[in-house]
Amino acid sequence: MRSLPFLVLLPSFALAADLPDVAEVTAAMKKAVTYAHTHLAREGGYASSYDKEGKIGEVEHGKSPTIISIQPPGTTTMGQAILRAYQATGDEVLLKVARDAAGALIKSQLASGGWDSDFDFDPEKMKRYHLRSQFDAGDKETGKRRNHSTLDDNKTQSAMHFLLEISHVPAFKDDAPLQNAKKVAFDALLAAQRSAGGWPQQFNGPADPSAPVLKASYPETWSRTFPKLNYVGYQTLNDGNLSEIAKVLFRAYELEKDERYLASLKKLGDFFILAQMPEPQPTWAMQYDDSMHPAWARKFEPPSVTAYESLEAMETLHQLWVLTGEDKYLAPIQPALAWFERSKLPDGSYARFYELKTNKPLFFVKDTYELTYDDSNLPTHYSFKDDRQDDIDQFKKKLSQDREELLRKLGGPQTPKEWMSRAKGAADKARRAVESLDSEGRWLKNDEIDGAEFTKNLNAMATYVEARKKSGQ
Repeated sequence: MRSLPFLVLLPSFALAADLPDVAEVTAAMKKAVTYAHTHLAREGGYASSYDKEGKIGEVEHGKSPTIISIQPPGTTTMGQAILRAYQATGDEVLLKVARDAAGALIKSQLASGGWDSDFDFDPEKMKRYHLRSQFDAGDKETGKRRNHSTLDDNKTQSAMHFLLEISHVPAFKDDAPLQNAKKVAFDALLAAQRSAGGWPQQFNGPADPSAPVLKASYPETWSRTFPKLNYVGYQTLNDGNLSEIAKVLFRAYELEKDERYLASLKKLGDFFILAQMPEPQPTWAMQYDDSMHPAWARKFEPPSVTAYESLEAMETLHQLWVLTGEDKYLAPIQPALAWFERSKLPDGSYARFYELKTNKPLFFVKDTYELTYDDSNLPTHYSFKDDRQDDIDQFKKKLSQDREELLRKLGGPQTPKEWMSRAKGAADKARRAVESLDSEGRWLKNDEIDGAEFTKNLNAMATYVEARKKSGQ
C-alpha cells in the first residue's frame, strides 16, 4: 500500500497552509478602519449606515451629515470592533481611531450620565441636549433639553461596554476625560437601579429608594385596547434592557473586581426571581408597572408573558449562578422550561405574547392593531411568532454542564491547540470579509455602507488574527 503524504500525518491543529494569510487579513482591517475614520467619522463617531459616498449618515429615526448613532450598529459597536482590531494587531493607528470613537461618546454623554439613541454634532442641533460637560461646568437645569439616558436597544449599555474596555488599555490609564466618563456612567447606572432590582427603560436620575419591593402578580383586569400610557419608567426586560445591563456589569466586575457591580448583579437576579409570574405561567413579562403587574408598552406590546424575554431572564439567572454558585438563581428555571414545553404553537414556534392566566397566544390585526387570538393577518414590522427552539436547546445543554467547566470556558482558549481551533472556526468569515472589502475600503450592503457589516467583518478578522497569533502558527 502506498504511504500517505507526510503532511496528512501532522496534528490537525498545526495545519495552517489553507488558512488566510495573517498579514493580508491585518492589511484589510487597517484599510477598512482607515476608510471609516477618514470618510465616515463625525467627531470620531459613526452613524448606523451611510450613502455610498459616506456623506449622509442614517440612524433609526433620521438622516444627517453630522449625526452619529449610539444605538448599535454605530459608534459603540464600531468603536468596540476597532478596539478589538487593535488588540489583535497592536497597531497604534487603530488604537487612535478607537480613542476618537470614545471621544465622540464623551462629547455626547448626557447630564444624566448615559446616552440618547443618537447625537447630532450640528451646532444648532446640539442645543437640544443637556450634556455632561455642561453640567460639570455649572449648567445644572435641564429645562426642555433631552436628558433621559436610554437603556432600550442596548444604547447606554453598549456605550458603557466600549468605554469600559478602552479604559483598561494601558495607554489610557491616566486619560482623565475617558476615565471620568466611564465612572460617571457606571455611577449613574447603579444609582438608577430600582429598589426591587430592575431598571426602567429610561432614567434621568437616581431611583426612589422608598419604592416598595413587590412580587409579580396578575392584575385583576387589564385593558384590551392600547391605553397610551407613558411606559418608559416601567421596569423593562424588552429589547435586552436588563440582559445587556447584566453583560456590562459582569464584564466590569471581571475587570475591576468592584464589589458594587457584584452587589448590583445579585440585586438584578433577585428582581428576576420577584418578576417571575406565578402559576400557571411561571415565566416573565416584557415590562412591569409600579404594582409589578405586566403592563402595556407600545400599541403592539400588551400585558402578557413572553417567550423571548423569558429566555433572556433564564440565561442571566444561569450566568449569576455560574458566577456566585448560589442555587437560588437556578430555582426559577425548571418551572419556566416546563412552561415553554406546554406553550409551543402547533408549528413548533412560540408566540411573542401569551394572554395572562389563559396562556392563549395573542396577536394583532394588521393596520387596526386590534388584539386578537387569530394570527392570519399580522402586522409585518414586528415578530409576533419566533422559532426559539434552537436557543432553548442550547440553553438546556449549557444548563446540564457543571459549574467548574463553565467557569473554565469563560476564560477562553488556553493552549495553542485551542487557539488554533478558534482560528479555524473564524477562518471562513475572515476570508469572506477580506474578499468582500472593496477597493476603497468599504463593505457595501444594498449599495450603502452599513455599520453592522463593518462590525461583523472587523470582529471576524480580529478574532482570526488574534487566534492565529496565539496559536503560534
